[in-house]
Amino acid sequence: MISFASEVKNELARGEGDGECCRRAELAALLKTGATMTLGGRSGPGLSFSTENAAVARRVLRLLKDEGAITTEITVSRALRLKKNTRYEVRIPPQPAVGRMIEELELLPGSAPTPGRGFLKRSCCEVAYIRGAFLSAGSVNRPGAGYHLEFVSTSYQYAEFLLNLAEKLSLPARLTDRKEFYIVYVKEADAIADFLNMVGAEQAAEKLEISRNVKEVRNQVNRLVNCETANLQKTADAAARQLNAIRQLTGEGKAALPEKLQETLEARLANPDASLTDLAEILGITRSGVNHRLRKIVEMAENM
Repeated sequence: MISFASEVKNELARGEGDGECCRRAELAALLKTGATMTLGGRSGPGLSFSTENAAVARRVLRLLKDEGAITTEITVSRALRLKKNTRYEVRIPPQPAVGRMIEELELLPGSAPTPGRGFLKRSCCEVAYIRGAFLSAGSVNRPGAGYHLEFVSTSYQYAEFLLNLAEKLSLPARLTDRKEFYIVYVKEADAIADFLNMVGAEQAAEKLEISRNVKEVRNQVNRLVNCETANLQKTADAAARQLNAIRQLTGEGKAALPEKLQETLEARLANPDASLTDLAEILGITRSGVNHRLRKIVEMAENM
């Protein structure tokens, strides 16, 4: 079964309508998080972008076309071990135009983009950038399996940049490390839904909201059932104590009881599973009146 993260990425990769500046910001994030640099001698550097998501690979190819006359190649391979996942590699062979693109998109290793400058001048481009980072290096749990969204980076400097960018976009993100990786993550369900809506994954956000509503209703039902079960157990325990007291008084001679207590005693014996409300209807008195009489009977039995 396809993962929820893949569903979100497929939806985002199909998106259209962003301006040229936003498309460039998204491409910068995709290449920064998912591409490696190759050397080509006099031809200049090249880039190689790798992903397991076909839609993301197509997205990268489409965005690269906006950069002008850049030659690209794509290869598909399948691992022979472990999960045997298919990988898609978009290669940009060494060519003069790549060096310019690396400089303009700030793709040099060990660096991070400069907020408020270049392709991050506008807030819409910041959203596009974090969408690109998610497409390449992000993941989100399936609704109902806990709320967790994360970005993975091998660079602490770049992870810190993503953390600051997320906070600027009003996402309550945190930073931690996992082995040799740095993780920027969000745990709050509301914030994850806001992120999905913000980057353009409205269908995924709706699925998350539906799952949240179902979970809340289920939790509420469970609380009510547990409360009702506890009340029933409490009622059963009280009825057992009352019946024990009645049997003890009966053995000593119930004729000694006042008329109202004797009437209540007989009603409880005839209806051992009835609630106080049911007994109140049978006796034609209030619920508190029944409770008072039964407590009196229990007290008398204890005294005897």
